[in-house]
Amino acid sequence: MKALIESIVTPLVDYPDDVVVTEKEEDTKVIYHLTVNQQDVGKVIGKNGRIAKAIRTVVYAAKTDANKRIYLDIM
Repeated sequence: MKALIESIVTPLVDYPDDVVVTEKEEDTKVIYHLTVNQQDVGKVIGKNGRIAKAIRTVVYAAKTDANKRIYLDIM
């Protein structure tokens, strides 16, 4: 899942080396923290959050464990 998030976000940003995805797994959920360069935050979120919503939709659709909920935090 980390590779999927990185492959979606990397072409969108000006500083692809600064894209970092960390995973935190809990009992009922898995949280992915996406960190990008400060100048690229607006590009990843998009106007009115449209790009962020689209990224989350793809990630939620690709989840592998039906018992755990997936969350994506963009920082």
